[in-house]
Amino acid sequence: MAFRKKSAKNPPVLSHEFILQNHADLVACVGMFFVLGLMFEGTAEASIVFITLQHSVPFPAAEGRAPAPKFLYYYGIKDLATVFFYMLVAIIIHATIQEYVLDRINRRMQFPKPKQSRFNESGQFSAFYLVSCVWGTFILVSENCLSDPTLLWRAPPHNMMTFQMKFFYISQLAYWFHAFPELYFQRIKKQDVPRQLVYIGLHLFHIAGAYLLYLNHLGLVLLMMHYFVELLSHICDLFYFSDDKYHKEFSLWAVVFILGRFVTLIVSVVTVGFHLAGGQARNSDATAGDVNVLAAKIAVLSSSCTIQAYITWNLFNVQLQRWMEEDTTLQAPSVKKKRTKGRSSRKGTENGVATANRVDSPHKRKEKSS
Repeated sequence: MAFRKKSAKNPPVLSHEFILQNHADLVACVGMFFVLGLMFEGTAEASIVFITLQHSVPFPAAEGRAPAPKFLYYYGIKDLATVFFYMLVAIIIHATIQEYVLDRINRRMQFPKPKQSRFNESGQFSAFYLVSCVWGTFILVSENCLSDPTLLWRAPPHNMMTFQMKFFYISQLAYWFHAFPELYFQRIKKQDVPRQLVYIGLHLFHIAGAYLLYLNHLGLVLLMMHYFVELLSHICDLFYFSDDKYHKEFSLWAVVFILGRFVTLIVSVVTVGFHLAGGQARNSDATAGDVNVLAAKIAVLSSSCTIQAYITWNLFNVQLQRWMEEDTTLQAPSVKKKRTKGRSSRKGTENGVATANRVDSPHKRKEKSS
């Protein structure tokens, strides 16, 4: 069997290009070590920490129901291992969507390179936001948060969460942590890295804050509203990349965007206000996990208002950039027309002068001969 010759498509092993092309396979190999660890008794306990949720407490079932206890969860240091494992899973899913969906669409549509990066970004975020919105809505319905909104500030016990709620937050943290190595794997331009770091950091800050302060229901509702608006934004971008006639949909998304920011602020203020009013009757202890203290509420409201103002400011900047791009595209044809008109007029004058010289040349010859 003859050996395959090395080419540009097969870089040397463990080289920079090799890691970029095969990073999903390398990450899958790392994840398989944790899965294979479950097969051996000596390593099963360590592997379980990475794969399953930790820090569970049995909660007695209600009377008249099944005697099996219900497990509730709190956060702890072992959650970092679980977040790391599911971060590897997120990298693999990201590469799968990129290779089998987005790359094929790019080849078929033949986008230019600047549009390819933006199309890949919108495609990845659209898939993530769609899954998160469906999953988060299912959790809100199953925990009766939509039928009873008061659970946003009085969900008992305040320092516990259900399995699906904790798994949702672990998955969210894992996804946004995986975005840091993806900046390297996807070869993001240096001028775009600061914007991406701010975008990722803001999501991690607020998701981790809601998780650590046990504001699980409030954080989930705000995330669903934010993700829904972002989903519409990236879907509009995908339609705009496919055809420029869909550019008018950006104005519709801007209206939904502003409404979403106002609703987010209203829900934050109402929830924190009722949470504060309901906690006046009991002693608040921040060390025990109760965030019903004035400092925590001021921090939550200030961070919520700051992020909404920052996102709104970015919206105006994006809109101004698009307007400037439209003006440049409209002015370019007019400038070309003026240049062509100037060239044609110059050619006409030169042709007129040449014909005049030809007509006048016999007279000039007669004068010279006389």
